[in-house]
This record gives sequence, structure tokens and C-alpha cells, in this order.
Amino acid sequence: MPAELNLPPTALVALAIFAAYLLGSVPFAVIASRLFGLADPRSYGSGNPGATNVLRSGNKAAAIVTLIGDAAKGWLAVFLAKSAAFEPGALGLVMLAVFLGHLFPVFLKFRGGKGVATAAGVLLAVDPLVGLGALVVWIGVAVGLRYSSLAALCAAVAAAPLTLWLRGPDAVAIAVAVMAAALIATHRANVRRLLAGSEPKIGSKKK
Repeated sequence: MPAELNLPPTALVALAIFAAYLLGSVPFAVIASRLFGLADPRSYGSGNPGATNVLRSGNKAAAIVTLIGDAAKGWLAVFLAKSAAFEPGALGLVMLAVFLGHLFPVFLKFRGGKGVATAAGVLLAVDPLVGLGALVVWIGVAVGLRYSSLAALCAAVAAAPLTLWLRGPDAVAIAVAVMAAALIATHRANVRRLLAGSEPKIGSKKK
């Protein structure tokens, strides 16, 4: 761990967890919408401050900026923790902190997005093979069926066993499993709409 910080290991881990939560709380959907002169993404479509809902505004550039920003904050938090040589337990806590920061952001009164892009960034930083595997599943379902929510659910289901297979049963694998369960929970309404045949497809305009 960086000696120049002159902090006990537990204090450094606690600081990293807090910083990861704050980083996860940064609402790139709202920031990108303001930069492109769009309405607040919480005011239309699903009301979700995420890339898929921003895309419903019809502005693809804003959606791409949101996607990259949300993924980058997950990647950065985990990358820094790995660079500091955090043990798997501490690394798992940082993973969950940045992810939960997106779900429950302090800057948006704890009402955030569904965490798909942030989880993708976390997985890519933890193990590129895990991240790419989940991404391939997402792309395959999204391109084939054009349901972002279904793609996210399938990727979440695939991520946990893939991590377990590649890394073995450690704290990081547990953190991925918790993230996957949380992603499924955040998509409860989407599951109901998918079953009812009323789930909007990727690219549908806001109403």
C-alpha cells in the first residue's frame, strides 16, 4: 500500500470504501443531459438516471457519455484498490461501495440508476475475462432481442459463475454474486413488463 499516505491499513481501506461510494454517486446521466441541453433523465421514460433512459431522449452522444462515465467510475475505483494491493476482502468491499454508490447516490437523494454500466466497469477492472464474458452476453441479448433490461439480467446471471470459475471462491466472487443479485432486484419492474410484453426496446423514444 502507498507508504506516503501514512495511514494504518484499516484506515486506508475505510477511506477507499468511502471514496468509492462517493465516486459511484456521481450521476453521469444527469451531468451528460445538462451538457447536451436535455431534460433531466429522471423526468421521462423509466425515470432511471442511466444510459438506456438517456438514449430515449434521442441523443445518442449523451447516452454514450453516460455509459462511458458510469462504467469508468466502477473501473477506476477497483483499479485503484488493486493498485494499492488490497486483499480480496477489502477489494470486494470497494467493488460493492462504488456499485452501491450508483444505486443509492448521495447526490441524488439516494435514488440512482440500476447499476449495469458501473457493474461492467467493476468487472472489467477485477478480471478482464469476467468483464468481457459478461459484456459478450449483454451484447448478444441486446442485439438479438433489443431489450436492454433482459440483456442486463442475462449478463448478471452469467457474471457470478464466470467469476467463480476463473477466480475460485473468494471475497471478490462473493461481491460479484451480491452485485448480480442486486442487479436482478433493480430490474423487478422490467421483469414484470417483459412478462407482460410491454417492456420498451432499445432506441424507443421517450414518452
